[in-house]
Amino acid sequence: MQATIITIGDEILIGQTIDTNSAWMGEKLNEIGVKVYEILSIGDSKEHIVQAVDKALNDSEIVLITGGLGPTKDDITKKTLAEYFDTELVMDEQIMADLVSFYEKRQRPLLDSVKSMAYLPKDCEVIRNLKGTAAAMWFQRGEKVLVSMPGVPYEMKDFMRRVVIPRIQAQFNTPIIIHQTTLCAGLGESIVAEMIKDVEDNLPPHIKLAYLPHLGILRLRLSASGLDEYQLKEEVSHYTNQIKAIMYPKYAFGHDTDTLEGVIGNLLKEKNATLSTAESCTGGLIAHKITAIPGSSAYYMGGAVTYSNELKMKVLGVKESTLQAHGAVSEETVKEMAQGAILQFGTDYSIAVSGIAGPGGGTPEKPVGTVWLAVASREKVVTRHYNFPASRMINIGISATMGLALVRRLIMGIL
Repeated sequence: MQATIITIGDEILIGQTIDTNSAWMGEKLNEIGVKVYEILSIGDSKEHIVQAVDKALNDSEIVLITGGLGPTKDDITKKTLAEYFDTELVMDEQIMADLVSFYEKRQRPLLDSVKSMAYLPKDCEVIRNLKGTAAAMWFQRGEKVLVSMPGVPYEMKDFMRRVVIPRIQAQFNTPIIIHQTTLCAGLGESIVAEMIKDVEDNLPPHIKLAYLPHLGILRLRLSASGLDEYQLKEEVSHYTNQIKAIMYPKYAFGHDTDTLEGVIGNLLKEKNATLSTAESCTGGLIAHKITAIPGSSAYYMGGAVTYSNELKMKVLGVKESTLQAHGAVSEETVKEMAQGAILQFGTDYSIAVSGIAGPGGGTPEKPVGTVWLAVASREKVVTRHYNFPASRMINIGISATMGLALVRRLIMGIL
């Protein structure tokens, strides 16, 4: 079973809008056993839409389109599809009533351009929009399906969850797909692959292992496909446990939708312990990640972004002699930053980071990507030195992840 995804909009082609829709739809289709054959991004052009739809219907059983369904003149998807399927636009009373209600609630005038969204192809099944205004359209052509949805991500996701995915599963009798993901931090994928090669080499043909790295986090996803859901779950759990036996607790920290900062929060609550942060090159990203977790006020006391040497001294108590002798990006400095955070904020644990994120500021001795991390308890301080050969934002992101990974191990007593 194959699907083609088409995203429509000049804003995507010129880089003004990033196409996150395709990635999300591809993930959800994969979960139900539908293979994405191709993803096409095209502009707001009748000719391009027709060519893309022709190709998609020739290659795939399922075609999903997003974009071009608004009330403005450049939104031509609906009209083009009506012409393509040789049908006329007719007023849908339910959609018109939805539009009237939507604008009345917001005390906004219902313009003629907006009313035009209630005119939809006669030869399609209209799907109401419960999150916005533009309806979706389901075209059935023999055994093939084409669904056109708005490009607004939260509207598209509602259509997919509420209608499209369930109907595809029912109509095409898709196979069962089981995923289990082990989350790791602190090692690159090549090292991990070597560590778990025996597990991977012994996987049966219907179970695949994917390595999915992102900013210091490595997701090891096992995917199994077949007809017996119970058997698939048992098999995937068996091999997942083999991976965890190798990677946990030093590197594996969770599974599926867990986050590193969420796991740390649970550990701190279990110990009735607190955490603080002292950041330089990460600019508060570590604190942001921690405080994004609901209930983090129970264990996160606060932190400081001490970008300058003056604030490192004033806020965290870093010695001027340390900065003069070793520099801001050094083991000695991050040690004092971590200890200063525990002292100033009265916490049980702390994370400190100082580095050269780039693109400038590097030297032969300390090139761009040089990062020093320290994690501390009231009894000990542990430091790590890294050289990340990447861009500024990637260096910042990986530094935050590594700091969190280290403090997790410190809290668990395995560092």
